[in-house]
Amino acid sequence: MRAFRVLSNFPMNTNNNILLDPPATHPNQMLWEKGNYCAIADFMRESGKALVHSLDLKLPLRALDLCCGDGNTAVPLAQRGVEVVGVDISRNLLANAQCRAEAAQVASRLRLLHGDASRLTLLASQSFDLTLSIFGAMFALAPAEVAREMVRVTKSGGRIIMGNWIANDPKSFVSQLLRVSANYAPPPPAGFISPMRWGDPEQVTEWFGGAGIAADRISFQRDSFTFRCAGSPEEFINTYRRFYGPTMNAYAAAEQQGRVDRLHRELVALAEEHAVQTDHGITVPATYLRVTVQC
Repeated sequence: MRAFRVLSNFPMNTNNNILLDPPATHPNQMLWEKGNYCAIADFMRESGKALVHSLDLKLPLRALDLCCGDGNTAVPLAQRGVEVVGVDISRNLLANAQCRAEAAQVASRLRLLHGDASRLTLLASQSFDLTLSIFGAMFALAPAEVAREMVRVTKSGGRIIMGNWIANDPKSFVSQLLRVSANYAPPPPAGFISPMRWGDPEQVTEWFGGAGIAADRISFQRDSFTFRCAGSPEEFINTYRRFYGPTMNAYAAAEQQGRVDRLHRELVALAEEHAVQTDHGITVPATYLRVTVQC
């Protein structure tokens, strides 16, 4: 089953008839195809639906879900009657999003494309009423270009909404998990821009300012996503160890250093600190920065 479809009912950029197909050596493609992020996304389904339901959606509406993963927000958007394009750099996640869309009977309203968030060459300017990226575009390698592309493809009068993890936020489980993992992983390459800078309002304002958006058209609020796991905190961490690219890299590096047990203890303690016990396992709330841009 092919997950990468050419759009037939969305405006195209006539100067480019294909979306950038990242090479197999693209570092982000390798990272997010390394494990199986679908296993992590399973923890986030209810919060993805809740976020979509929190949006003021007036149909008809066309939306871009940028770095859509396996459809955590793209599928609920389509279920609300929105015409959605989902773009992601991970082919396995797109394949799973296609299956989820078909199971939900919304495949006719969701088109999935393989590409880099910083080069949306297939998508024409001012194509979308809403551009959404929840914990996705923040990980793209060229943030200033990503901001410019999001602004370019969004209609005048439309909205861009991002969800971004906040660096060093003690209430953000994911930012803490990434912080601990980074202490064990190899140093990033020269010129690397941390994705956590998307959690800094001043930096976000600068990037969108470079795309022509005035600061008074950007607003910020702290919100919370809730992860739901049927197991224990250690089982929760074991899922990250097996399936989440950044954590997999940290464990591989720690094993070479003879420190894998130490890393595991740190991450389990982190999960225990954040977890709330329920009758069905645990929940792990995680604070994030919600960014709204009025184009």
